Amino acid sequence: MSWTSAELAALKKAYAAGATRVSYEGKTVEYDSGAQLLARIRIIDAEITAISGKKKPLAGFVRFTREIR
Repeated sequence: MSWTSAELAALKKAYAAGATRVSYEGKTVEYDSGAQLLARIRIIDAEITAISGKKKPLAGFVRFTREIR
């Protein structure tokens, strides 16, 4: 399925506002919960990223210790 960046932007804006009803490109969609809306955002974001050929940044944790002598 092809999604647009306008749809993704509208979903993110609605999620940030705490809304579950999203309108974009003449369409209106209502999600049951914020969790469902967030899941949709992640799916569309991953698909757009994959199509564009960009890699998602990886995050890692580094732990340092200091030895006292």
